[in-house]
Amino acid sequence: MAETPLRALVADDEEPALAELVYLLQRDDRIGEIRTASNGPDALKILQAADLDVVFCDIKMPGLDGIDLASVISKFRPPRPQIVFVTAYDEHAVEAFELEATDYVMKPVRAERLAEAVRRVVTAGAPAALQTPDETDDEVIPVELAGVTRFVQRSTVRYVEAQGDYARLHTGQNSHLVRIPLSTLEERWGDAGFTRIHRSTLVALAHVDEMRVDGGRCAVRVGDDWLPVSRRHTRELRDLLVRSTSLRG
Repeated sequence: MAETPLRALVADDEEPALAELVYLLQRDDRIGEIRTASNGPDALKILQAADLDVVFCDIKMPGLDGIDLASVISKFRPPRPQIVFVTAYDEHAVEAFELEATDYVMKPVRAERLAEAVRRVVTAGAPAALQTPDETDDEVIPVELAGVTRFVQRSTVRYVEAQGDYARLHTGQNSHLVRIPLSTLEERWGDAGFTRIHRSTLVALAHVDEMRVDGGRCAVRVGDDWLPVSRRHTRELRDLLVRSTSLRG
């Protein structure tokens, strides 16, 4: 539980949806002050006048939609409010991920799903030393395929390959292309056990099954795939694998 209740802003142009969201948040002990706005410009005025911790906002609003509002907030000086999108439309999930939204909640909003979003806000705002492994390993990545948005848990991603300004996430059964550079994922996922083994590859240490050095060339096996390890990353990777194995043991 947060030491200090979160100060929240709820922005939605539909009054029934706004009232329902406020009602659900008022029942959560982790939420304190709640302010409301019926459009993007009013939400921005409130944010410029008050220090708030989190914004729960719809996406399709008049004047300044939720994506535009989040883009403006992303340029605030830290500490900036976290963003939780609450929307009936799933096609903006990838944009939300790129804006580093804390969560993406679909309407109609269920109380338990909203409670999970609040938990993620609390966890994201806590010092890393206070976060448990379960709390740091549950990020959800929206991916698009043939116009359909699916949600992939980061803990299921075995390795990531760079493809220009995109990255391909490899899970046990599938791969998914996301519009985000490998360098960004390396920075964001380093604390979750992902490390670079090649200029074009990140690997999740927890999914490495075997490491082999043959003729001075190093490779790791992840499931059925063998991934090359560059010379400059070989020693660091070996040390990381030994350390992670001893911690698991």
